[in-house]
Amino acid sequence: MQRRAPDTHVLLETSAGNFVVELYYNHAPRCCYNFAELSRRGYYDGTVFHRVIKDFMVQGGDPTGSGRGGESVFGGKFADEFSRDLRHTGAGILSMANAGPNTNGSQFFVTLAPTPWLDGKHSIFGRISHGMGVVQRLGAVPTDSGDRPRDPVVIHRARPFEPRPAIEPEQEAEGNDMETAEQALQIVKEAQE
Repeated sequence: MQRRAPDTHVLLETSAGNFVVELYYNHAPRCCYNFAELSRRGYYDGTVFHRVIKDFMVQGGDPTGSGRGGESVFGGKFADEFSRDLRHTGAGILSMANAGPNTNGSQFFVTLAPTPWLDGKHSIFGRISHGMGVVQRLGAVPTDSGDRPRDPVVIHRARPFEPRPAIEPEQEAEGNDMETAEQALQIVKEAQE
């Protein structure tokens, strides 16, 4: 049986709009596999961004919505994956949320600004490749005193995909109905209009 190549992107369809993340398998393979596989299984579908701090980050991935739940695809928690090549240098960095060293589960966050104090504490495993405007709008929603959005921001659907080159007309006629990167990007563009 041939092993399937890892999907390098995940499309998140949210109540604030859609965005695409690119996964850094070369730097954090377990984090990437965890996120992509949980997305493939529908684990994030219907969950909320439970923590939003303006000019800092947006956090999601907890099926309980409390900020205390969630489990990795490996069952329980797993070890950090740090790379000297990756830093929290600006907005759009995708990292694992945790409760201390080696406590990665299902929760993740996206930075809204440089956050260098998180380097070496939170595993970076990707970045926003399309739809950063959606993430910025998400980061500006009104929140309560506990940083929870007053109106829930829901992840309706999260699914991994591998961008493919444009399909030749002959191939399309052969019934290739696979979701392409262009289709995902079109979804993002429509959501931003």
